[in-house]
Amino acid sequence: MQNHIYQTYIQILKEELVPAMGCTEPIALAYCASKCFDTLDDKVQSVDIYVSGNIVKNVKSVIVPNTDGLKGIEASVAAGIVAGQSSKILEVISEVTALQKVEMKHFLETVPMKVHPIESDCALDICVCIHGLEHQAKVRIAGYHTNIVYIEKDEDILYQSGVVASTDSSLTDRSLLNVKDIYEFATTVDLADVQTVLQRQIDCNLAIAKEGIENDWGANIGSILLKTYGDDVKIKAKAYAAAGSDARMSGCEMPVIINSGSGNQGMTASLPVIIYALEEKMSQEKLYRALIISNLCTIHQKTGIGRLSAYCGAVSAGVGAGCGIAYLKGGDYTTIAHTLVNALAINSGIVCDGAKPSCAAKIAESVDAGILGYYMYKNGYQFKGGDGIVSKGVENTIRNIGRLSREGMKETDKEIIKMMCD
Repeated sequence: MQNHIYQTYIQILKEELVPAMGCTEPIALAYCASKCFDTLDDKVQSVDIYVSGNIVKNVKSVIVPNTDGLKGIEASVAAGIVAGQSSKILEVISEVTALQKVEMKHFLETVPMKVHPIESDCALDICVCIHGLEHQAKVRIAGYHTNIVYIEKDEDILYQSGVVASTDSSLTDRSLLNVKDIYEFATTVDLADVQTVLQRQIDCNLAIAKEGIENDWGANIGSILLKTYGDDVKIKAKAYAAAGSDARMSGCEMPVIINSGSGNQGMTASLPVIIYALEEKMSQEKLYRALIISNLCTIHQKTGIGRLSAYCGAVSAGVGAGCGIAYLKGGDYTTIAHTLVNALAINSGIVCDGAKPSCAAKIAESVDAGILGYYMYKNGYQFKGGDGIVSKGVENTIRNIGRLSREGMKETDKEIIKMMCD
């Protein structure tokens, strides 16, 4: 593998597999608000919040962690202003005192806050404007969850990035990603270059999954799966991914290692692979290499789709997990490519209607499609080019999915947001 491709793949993993506490859209709002409050350096009198439709969709129904059960855009912003530490980025409200939780509720009751839905070229677009006694400040995040593109104080521009785009243009170039190189990278990479990142994903995501299994969170999809279908490894793989999501969507205060800006996708891409490796007593090296495949296959699919859309991101991550499991079971590049295409043919149609407990059930179904995609190929069956949106060649099928999401589902996204706001 060429050195620049090798280094790019390492950088992509380091950029994507980062910790976040709470659903990333509310946390991005809290981060933006915290940065704005730092800039203001004044007593808050009122707040205006400008958000794209996908932010409305993904913040409406999910509990913000460390807030004693608060939900919504205003709660996310209040948490960032009252208790945020902007230096912690997506863990901005990971350290909140009991007094600060009381202060958040008081802030919501006493400080005027207005939410303004906006039309934007960016599916992810947030702007927080805080008005103080003597000063005012504005901070905008666009493109992806931590991408601050504008900071203003008292009409003086303190920071402005050159381009605001709907793609992750300031991140490492993802156009180099392809399944063949992902497989070669995963099988040849010096694990010392990625071990810390991958081990953190294993530790964090397995911990919250166990919390979701053992305690009462959300819709309890994980424990229902185990109680109903038993603890076969295929069921357990789905159950642990779903349980992690149920805990996180319901305000669990444990961190998650995300993928493509999403904790649900980070858990879906990793936990089924981790469970298979543990249950079938695979080596740690084998697990690391399988996680590289699952994570990068997820990121590769999401590159064409975008951070937020009407296309459920759990599908991409469930497909990635299927590819990682295929590798664990001895699959080569051809096996992984066919697993990916089969899985996409099964489940590419689940819509994203925001972050909430039903995400856990969608995750379970997406992981099931990933696993079935592998077992189809293992048994000599596959979906072929011309079967619906499947095209000949794995990269062509991935491109079709990106097109389906970006172009075909634009109106679907608008209708979903309208329904959720009615």
